Amino acid sequence: MKKLSIIIILTLVASLFVLPASAQGITWTTGFQVQNLGSADATVLIHYYNQDGTEPISAVADTIPALGSKTYYPVHAADGFNGSVVVESDQPVVAIANTLGNNPQYAASSESFSAGATSVKLPLIMRGNSGYYTWFNVQNASSTDASVSVEYIPGSSGSAHTEGPVVIKPGASHSFDQHDLTALGTTFVGSAVVSSDQPIVATVMQVGETYKNMMGYNGFAGGSDTVSLPLVMANNNGFYTAFQVQNIGTSSTGITVSYGSNIGGTFAPTDETATLAANESMTFFQNSGQFASDTYIGSATITSGGEPIVAIVNQVKMTGVVLGTAYNGFDPTAATEKVSAPLVMANNSGYYTGIQVMNVGGAPTDITVTYGPNLAGAFAPAQELATLAPGDSYNSIQNLGAWTGQTYVGSMTVEASAGGTIVMIVNQIWPAAPGDQFMTYDGFNY
Repeated sequence: MKKLSIIIILTLVASLFVLPASAQGITWTTGFQVQNLGSADATVLIHYYNQDGTEPISAVADTIPALGSKTYYPVHAADGFNGSVVVESDQPVVAIANTLGNNPQYAASSESFSAGATSVKLPLIMRGNSGYYTWFNVQNASSTDASVSVEYIPGSSGSAHTEGPVVIKPGASHSFDQHDLTALGTTFVGSAVVSSDQPIVATVMQVGETYKNMMGYNGFAGGSDTVSLPLVMANNNGFYTAFQVQNIGTSSTGITVSYGSNIGGTFAPTDETATLAANESMTFFQNSGQFASDTYIGSATITSGGEPIVAIVNQVKMTGVVLGTAYNGFDPTAATEKVSAPLVMANNSGYYTGIQVMNVGGAPTDITVTYGPNLAGAFAPAQELATLAPGDSYNSIQNLGAWTGQTYVGSMTVEASAGGTIVMIVNQIWPAAPGDQFMTYDGFNY
């Protein structure tokens, strides 16, 4: 088998495990979806790793059809598994992991990795921030033991601290929980840098104890002087966003936030600016100031004065059933003509998805949305076509129009016209759930 590996952090657990280091008393479960981007059927091997580096079961072999996807829920490992996954394939594949806590109270989604780095940046880390805490898993992406340390950098509050080093076995992961890390101070809002002597990856979960929602994002191996955010909202039927920007450079830099066209109204936000010291992070809220009363649904572009930056976006609804989700901002120079989504749904036990595609190029582009085979029925979605100006976004929700009453579980690809560059996020939601069943993942450029 040609080894094309992807790495999936199962964010503390794959099945029925209570987070031991915190008082949150949450039972976690995880499922993951793997999409085959190749033109031939993919033969895959799925490896499970305990946190001590051992494999609880033999690698699981499977086949995924060309341009199709498969869901693994429950996972193959037995209840109590706490670890990570590596998928090998003879075709290019990508994957997402959906993590549930006290199902259906908490939910978050994260993407697979194709490789690691020796330094990973985490823009938002919290302890006791209005009841929010973070924890994150770091996975060793190499074939050699990794020595891993974490530097915590306070932003608006908290104390600087260094944790580690800890040794992580190849393929395995280690959990860092800020809930009981008193060295950070009673309230910590800031960022972190994870350093290793071997390539690593990291996934962060933001968990609310007071407002019971959860938001997950992946750590960044590097940054760029421009970051694209496909979906930013204010007063959108109770939903709004807040994004966290981190300067991962070695010097202070000014940043400017520019907002795209408003597809939800006439309000046109003005640019916002700030200055960030090296490794410092800052939050921009879309529920106060100029966003206090007007509706905005659009996109944002963040530019720096020359230092590399990264950003994450939290989408929240704090009234009624509290909802929360997060996604990673995009480096537009890494965007391509094609982007894929391993999991798209309509009427799937109450879940459906919505996509937001952003044109991050310098010229208008046409896009074509194509859906993969339906794993849950006979309904075959039609292609969708749109034209996007630079910096603008296209939205498609899989519970309206032709989707009404239809069941669909599958995958999706979006292609721009020649020379165009696009990025995409996918929101997954079960609006009738009694808890936070709202998850987001970044589309995969290829």
